[in-house]
Amino acid sequence: MPQLRLALNQIDSCVGDLAQNAETIVHWTRHAADQGAHLVAFPEMALTGYPVEDLALRPSFVEASRVALRTLAGRLADEGLGGLPVVVGYLDRGEQDGPRYGRPAGAPQNAAAVLHGGEVALTFAKHHLPNYGVFDEFRYFVPGDTLPVVRVHGVDVALAICEDLWQDGGRVPATRSAGAGLLVSINASPYERDKDDTRLELVRKRAQEAGCTTAYLAMIGGQDELVFDGDSIVVDKDGGVIARAPQFAEGCVLVDLDLPAAASEAPSGVVDDGLRVDHLVLTPEPLAPYPAETPGGQAERLGDLEEVYTALVVGLRAYVAKNGFHSVVLGLSGGIDSALVAAIACDALGAAHVHAVAMPSRYSSDHSRTDAAELARRTGLSFRTVPIGPMFDAYMESLSLTGLAEENLQSRLRGTTLMAISNQEGHLVLAPGNKSELACGYSTLYGDSVGGYGPIKDVYKSVVYQLARWRNQAAADRGQTPPIPENTLTKPPSAELRPGQVDTDSLPDYDVLDRVLELYVDRDRGREEIIAQGFDEALVTRVLRMVDHAEYKRRQYPPGPKISTKGFGKDRRLPITNRWREGS
Repeated sequence: MPQLRLALNQIDSCVGDLAQNAETIVHWTRHAADQGAHLVAFPEMALTGYPVEDLALRPSFVEASRVALRTLAGRLADEGLGGLPVVVGYLDRGEQDGPRYGRPAGAPQNAAAVLHGGEVALTFAKHHLPNYGVFDEFRYFVPGDTLPVVRVHGVDVALAICEDLWQDGGRVPATRSAGAGLLVSINASPYERDKDDTRLELVRKRAQEAGCTTAYLAMIGGQDELVFDGDSIVVDKDGGVIARAPQFAEGCVLVDLDLPAAASEAPSGVVDDGLRVDHLVLTPEPLAPYPAETPGGQAERLGDLEEVYTALVVGLRAYVAKNGFHSVVLGLSGGIDSALVAAIACDALGAAHVHAVAMPSRYSSDHSRTDAAELARRTGLSFRTVPIGPMFDAYMESLSLTGLAEENLQSRLRGTTLMAISNQEGHLVLAPGNKSELACGYSTLYGDSVGGYGPIKDVYKSVVYQLARWRNQAAADRGQTPPIPENTLTKPPSAELRPGQVDTDSLPDYDVLDRVLELYVDRDRGREEIIAQGFDEALVTRVLRMVDHAEYKRRQYPPGPKISTKGFGKDRRLPITNRWREGS
């Protein structure tokens, strides 16, 4: 059987940074060539970054992408890499698709190209366009209608883009009909909890349907609310895993494959789902037999909590770097949320780039002050104290606030203080709110919701505790000092905005609350369905009312990394003005 050394490069691209993305592609192509690769692939829209959102509707950006692709092809040849076929994702437009009602103007396409010999040898566009969750590809793109097949060293290689594997039909059965020996799918598949298991089973199933070895190449890094975890996979035609890349790590997966020889007659015509075969011969003859030096192998998998924690670290690091910041600032209260955010920030950026501020008021407990200072000592982050008492007293003299207004004033003074420090010193403010609080509206607009990024925005409170304990245990296992003080983990959570306040004054116990929220927010279960699972009727009604009334607050909360099946933001979109209530 013919041999082929495949190089899958799971890289981090930045949306709009065409020059740097091209530089990264050249770097990893050179690396693959040095390792003897015969075919090199990069992720979905690697040249433009993903997702480009409404940039796809801007003709100037589409044309810049097309020019960058041709320039990249020429540069690869100039650097002696032109003989190596390179598959790279980019933004294109349909040449023949005229204006049509209900289609994006200019016919943008989520596309990929095969670069070879200094030229753009073949292009194709994504066939299946996702329109669920965080995806809006019907808004942005027109679909492709070809099955691209390139012959490389005597092997026919079919090509696909992300959703072409996730949906039934299309390029997968067409690959079998065309008799291809290898299917390569390039992807920008966002991370969410437990998706790695779903992804593996999907690739196994599609390989069996395609009847050939299948390679699934994924992006890594972060883009706004999305995190990409890599986890590229190669399986044989029976679904057996040949190679699996590390999670959340940039790098090149090299694997030597024994593949069926291409038929003497090239596939042609229209195959499954109306796809027309677009066949290109690059190197018709098989290689002389060579010793297989990269047989594959599977990287060690991360545990569940380590995987979530790593996603939060990667998301924060990417957001800070790609938006031109070098440091962050957050309020450090001694509570669990700010403690976890501080630990994530130190791991993402290094403690030297993390600035924390204690802002005690008359209601702040002694243990909160000492717990905040102890975390700063353990992690080495920069720590200062700015008492808000004088500011609070000045406001109260002018406004004579009571009750909730008095409580919220303290939170808003803290938010104003953090934003002033941000303006003065150039740090990005981190908001410490968790998903349980955001769901129920247990936050103060322009107070604890102030910030440019919310690292635990998509993490329920019960999971906040799990992650904090995991992080401490991981440190202990490595012989390091756990970053989060034990008292922070064991004391009752409290906003400390009035004497003796604890969260359970306003919210149900978090273990119960989070299970109700997961059903209502993440799974869209209705009131009666949730009650039927054994939850108290009055509690469910109360929780659902809180969630429904807090939509206006969530719209004003900063972005944060998505780790669940349905995060607030791109995933869950409900009207602010909305009188529908479950059970009414």
